[in-house]
Formats: sequence, C-alpha cells, structure tokens
Amino acid sequence: MAKEVVYSANAPEPIGPYSQAIKAGNMLFISGQVAIQKPSGNLVVGNIVDESHQVMKNLEAVLTAGGMNFSNVVKTTIFLKDMNNFPKVNEVYGSYFTNEPPARETVEVSRLPKDVNVEISCIAVK
Repeated sequence: MAKEVVYSANAPEPIGPYSQAIKAGNMLFISGQVAIQKPSGNLVVGNIVDESHQVMKNLEAVLTAGGMNFSNVVKTTIFLKDMNNFPKVNEVYGSYFTNEPPARETVEVSRLPKDVNVEISCIAVK
C-alpha cells in the first residue's frame, strides 16, 4: 500500500521531522496538533478554551486537506499537561463531534512541545 503525505497550508508547519498527516489507503493519520495559529505562527496559550479551539481548527484544516472532516475521525488521543483542564477541553472537543464521536483516550503528560497545555492527534477513515 502506498502512502501519501498530506499537507495543509492552513495548518501549522511541522516543528520537527514529521508530516502533518499521512494517508495510507482510505486511512488518514494526523500528527498531534498544538495551538499554533497559521499564518502568524503565534501560539494560543493562557486560556485552555481558546487553545483547544485552535487545536481543533488545525486538525480540521489537515482533515480537509486529506478530503475528510470530523465525521470521518475514528480515533483521537488527547494529551493534557494538567488533567484539571479536562472538563473544558472535553467541552470544546465535544462541540466538534456532535454525532457518533470517535474512540479516544486522554492522558496527562509532564510536558508538551512548545510548553502548550493540550495536543490532539487523530485517525480518520473514508
């Protein structure tokens, strides 16, 4: 099975040696997204609700570039720097998955890239 790099000019550039997403067959594997705004490159931090919305907008941009949307997402992983933010992140996240939400795990980690508070990755299928 061939793999294809998926790139969105509307999502942040990768901050390391990885692709925004890889499409393999009918599956799209999206790398973890943080709250970097495109095109400014500024981080949205300080307000977990705004930060979470930016992460979801970045995921949406990559999904769109891969010819998919949130309804195609089958699995997500949420990484939180502080599990006390879970209720607010969960509320924002839930607003993007109004019907048949995907499988998911949420884990607290000691640190995230660029010292953000939340990072989310996902897998989508068409």
